[in-house]
Amino acid sequence: MHAIGDWFQRLYETTGLNFSVFYDAYDWDRYFGGLKMTLLLSVTTILLSLIIGAVGALLQGSPSMLLRLPVNAFAVVFRNTPPLVQIFFFYFGLGTMLPAVEAAGMRVPLLSNVQWAIISLSLFAAAFNVEIFRSGIEAVPRTTLEAAEALGYTRLKAYIYIVLPLAIRVCLPALNNNLVNLLKTTTLAYAIAVPETLYAVKQIWSESQNVFEMMVVLLATYGILVGVLVWLMHRWERAMRIPGYAR
Repeated sequence: MHAIGDWFQRLYETTGLNFSVFYDAYDWDRYFGGLKMTLLLSVTTILLSLIIGAVGALLQGSPSMLLRLPVNAFAVVFRNTPPLVQIFFFYFGLGTMLPAVEAAGMRVPLLSNVQWAIISLSLFAAAFNVEIFRSGIEAVPRTTLEAAEALGYTRLKAYIYIVLPLAIRVCLPALNNNLVNLLKTTTLAYAIAVPETLYAVKQIWSESQNVFEMMVVLLATYGILVGVLVWLMHRWERAMRIPGYAR
């Protein structure tokens, strides 16, 4: 690591390209902290959006209108409003309505900006996942569900063990795109001062006056993160492929 830092410091001295994040320990700590926050936001929101999307798709197929209507309304609202507006609504709208709590002799909000960002981004992605899972479920032949019920499966167990695994195989390409978009959308948490990668990089270039260099680092960071996620999703897609049906 010292050799890398020395090389970037010599690069700055000879060319003026100031990639301070690679040779300044303070800048590196801020950048790495932002990267960890981005990973936390991405992993948490991806998992929550998948769970909420799968449950919502199940409720959409319910015979009860009382269960279908709230899910449909949720999907319509969150799919047709900007994610930044949703973050502001949760943080500045609902957040101010919740009671404050005592912590270390100070009154602090019940939910932090990080928690509100996770809630907002998870619901935003889940609204799309509901429709993605629904399309996959509808692609599973009705006779498959009837066969499962004939074998003694309840509707819930048939959904979990038979219908959902088959539906995931169908909807994985669309699901991959939505999860990649979710990773990129985590940058919006910057708007409510969540210290993710964009927030940290903005602090660094404001102090070091190296906007171009830090923008290169930022673009490379998200390019790598998205590339890793795409690779993992493609591995998952290949693992879920049914033998005899591969292209």
